[in-house]
Amino acid sequence: MLLGKLEGKVALITGGGTGIGLGIARAFAGEGANLVIASRNLENLAPAADELSGMGVDVAALACDITDEKQVDSLFESAINRYGRLDILVNNSGIARGGPIEELSLEAWRSVIDLNLTGVFLCTRAAMHIMKRQGGGRIINIGSISAQVPRMNSAPYTTSKHGLVGLTKSTALEGRAHGISVGCLHPGNTLTDMGRSIPGKEPMMKVADLASIALAMATLPPGASALEAIVLPYEQDYLGRG
Repeated sequence: MLLGKLEGKVALITGGGTGIGLGIARAFAGEGANLVIASRNLENLAPAADELSGMGVDVAALACDITDEKQVDSLFESAINRYGRLDILVNNSGIARGGPIEELSLEAWRSVIDLNLTGVFLCTRAAMHIMKRQGGGRIINIGSISAQVPRMNSAPYTTSKHGLVGLTKSTALEGRAHGISVGCLHPGNTLTDMGRSIPGKEPMMKVADLASIALAMATLPPGASALEAIVLPYEQDYLGRG
């Protein structure tokens, strides 16, 4: 009997109940990983947990607001209490709010930075404690092509994703001596609720296509790391735009 590439591994995925997070959870479950999926909305998690459990892996669905320090610490403590280890963290939770800079409210700005950047920091900090103790692990941050080429009227989202690149590189540097691989996966237009909200008819890629790259990053040999990966529909206006 052939084992899956992630057999015996434990992965924690924020925003794991829908969209890209659920797509990555499916890809990981297909290779045998046990899963912790987290979201602020338990209603999203229940059907996802049922589906993933049906793939023959163990799934813990836990409510967590990743902008809340105590809730994040409790999430990772629950994961360790259940499985005794954490091999992969996927920082996927995020939102997009925008508008002309002169019209942006401070609340809109803070809501995006708090979730897309501070929340990732809190989860990364918790994972680093665990992964340093156990001698290794992988962290995959879900960025955006906005970290390289922004859209109009997207200052909070674009800034958060630029900051995420800096956090990724800093974490990779600190994790290097401890066997911790850290990388950032930058999606282009993807068929999720966020992607469908983009005005006009732009090219879109399937969640499963992006998830296959996250799986490739998660299953690299121990001595290899994918620091950054950009994945987008080949017809998307990215190179040469502007």
